[in-house]
Amino acid sequence: MTTTKTMFAPASGHTVFDRDQGERQLALEYLAEAWNEAEDDGVQSAALAHASLFAALATFVKMHGDDATAELMALLPDRIRSGEYNLDRILQ
Repeated sequence: MTTTKTMFAPASGHTVFDRDQGERQLALEYLAEAWNEAEDDGVQSAALAHASLFAALATFVKMHGDDATAELMALLPDRIRSGEYNLDRILQ
């Protein structure tokens, strides 16, 4: 699979996931390809992000339940603020 553009390629050149997490990286590449195709078809990034979050949260709830998913989501503000989801940050 080859994508010419992706919002999931950090500026640092490093992958979002460690090399030990190859399956997650592959999954992200599939999602990036679908994301790019949807944008090419005129779907707005905000709509894609909202739909992606809904699908991810619904999957976590189905797999782990409401409480476990809520506990996981409660950790997100600190992780976001620390830059874990900032694709422009430089990893050293």
